[in-house]
Amino acid sequence: MHNIKLARMVFEIQSRFAISDALQDAFMHVDREMFVDDRGMQNVAYTLDALPIAGNQWISSPLTVAKMTHYLQAEGADNVLEIGCGSGYQAAILSHIVRRVFTIERIETLLLKARARIETLKIRNINLRLDDGQNGWKQFAPYDRILFSAAIAQIPKPIIEQLADGGILIAPIIKGNQQIITRFEKQRGTFKETQQIEECTFVFIQDGTIRC
Repeated sequence: MHNIKLARMVFEIQSRFAISDALQDAFMHVDREMFVDDRGMQNVAYTLDALPIAGNQWISSPLTVAKMTHYLQAEGADNVLEIGCGSGYQAAILSHIVRRVFTIERIETLLLKARARIETLKIRNINLRLDDGQNGWKQFAPYDRILFSAAIAQIPKPIIEQLADGGILIAPIIKGNQQIITRFEKQRGTFKETQQIEECTFVFIQDGTIRC
């Protein structure tokens, strides 16, 4: 039954935004229902809606996850850093198309729930860390790709330093009253914006960490 619901969800994504076969397969292998906190909302887990989770946060729409992953051009990448783990859904999707995922969450409750889901799914290539995501994760840098799953006004210097030469960073950038999915690249040590892609809505990035 879940496979049928997942297939319908993937079909709906594909009808609105073309994604690769590998990314379609990733969505088919990650049961979104597992990432929804409120059991009363599990009946809408396979829709393209963003849904509330703990800590006044949200699990992004599958369509948004598909777009962000597509724009990241991460298929076959060695290592990807995600800023803003949230439910763990985006990291789980990435885990099926890259070698290693490093994801940071500032709210310990969310991190523990995400870790439990990932362990239940037996995903072995996701590494989780409790920290202010704006610090990055220097220990395993540089990263081929970096993805912000929260909106930010400008990219912090530590994150720029942790992006590999030739790497791509995708982030929802706050511009006035809008958020714009924006692509950045680093070439020969120079980090620059290369494309403003489309308007979006994400939670805002916050400073510090919140422990249980």
